[in-house]
Amino acid sequence: MSEPTLNKTKTMSTKQQTILVVDDDMDYLLQLETMLKKMGFRVETAESQKEGEDKLEKVKPDLAIVDLMMENMDSGFILSRKIKQRYPEVPVVIATAVTSETGMIFGLDTEEEKQWIKADLYLEKGLREDQLHREITRLLKQAGR
Repeated sequence: MSEPTLNKTKTMSTKQQTILVVDDDMDYLLQLETMLKKMGFRVETAESQKEGEDKLEKVKPDLAIVDLMMENMDSGFILSRKIKQRYPEVPVVIATAVTSETGMIFGLDTEEEKQWIKADLYLEKGLREDQLHREITRLLKQAGR
């Protein structure tokens, strides 16, 4: 009997968590926003690095998902660094299609990559909803949220 109550509690606490999504692809932004709201999260969106920075002045997210290439080729790297400077405890996910579009490969596998990529997770776009939900849940749990 305590199992359903535990699940209700998880759902209720999830609804209070805010995810900031920053991406210049409006279709992807809307798709991700819809998916995250369906999972029970409150979602704040921004369409550029600059707009994402402005959102950080008003909202402290529990987790952020940022695109890599927006106004500039490295907008996602810059924004993730700024999020970590302001809120070091907030998990940051860089979600991008850069590898499939350019052939460039990025990751967080080596210490060197972790030194200059200030994100907690690097994902290729196109993740299934259940995969994304698992990763978000894992990162929020690790962050104690």
